[in-house]
Amino acid sequence: MKIILLNETTSTNDEAKKFLPMREDLVVCAARQTGGKGTKGRSFLSDEGGLYCSFLKFYKKLPASEAFRIMAHAATAVCRTAKFFGADPEIKWPNDVYAQGRKLSGILIENGFLGEEIDHSIVGIGLNVSNDLSALGGIAVNLSEAAGRALSLQEVRSVLIGNFERESSFEEYLSFVRFLGRTVRVTEGGRTYEAVARRILRDGRLEIEAEGIRALSAAEIALRL
Repeated sequence: MKIILLNETTSTNDEAKKFLPMREDLVVCAARQTGGKGTKGRSFLSDEGGLYCSFLKFYKKLPASEAFRIMAHAATAVCRTAKFFGADPEIKWPNDVYAQGRKLSGILIENGFLGEEIDHSIVGIGLNVSNDLSALGGIAVNLSEAAGRALSLQEVRSVLIGNFERESSFEEYLSFVRFLGRTVRVTEGGRTYEAVARRILRDGRLEIEAEGIRALSAAEIALRL
């Protein structure tokens, strides 16, 4: 996979889009983002010491209905990487990665479609490695702290890219999900209620039990463990 390294960019996802006409799998990594983006339009703190990469990948005959495979694979690659360095990662549905109860990594995916198939995806991964997170008030952790030792950004980048290039399975993704069977707090529209998280379906929806059983998509709710 071709690797493009930048000192600074607004967003590695936006940078990766510039290479779409080449129709070649590649990854863009930056030491710092000035306009890092999270899900649902949120900003993503992207100071030096973190790892910010966007993987541009093209597909042949991948049905749009299987889009969750991309998200699950990205979260699994991050968990593999964290585990390699001695951390104990877990996935907060659908794709945030936590360690020690604090956020370790965020993932933002932008898919391009041709009819009923996914033509390409841009998978943006922000992984805290040794960056200062004190401004976030203790809600996030970096991999060096979670691993108990100082880590090289270059080594973490190499391991993450290698893990992203390896195949993964839905079962491996589920092995990093630990809240199933527990009571969670769901915010849906203007209503907040408690429910038991039963299972994650292969299309990415979360099946819950609260006055009956139903399946919810990540776009519909906010979830607190």
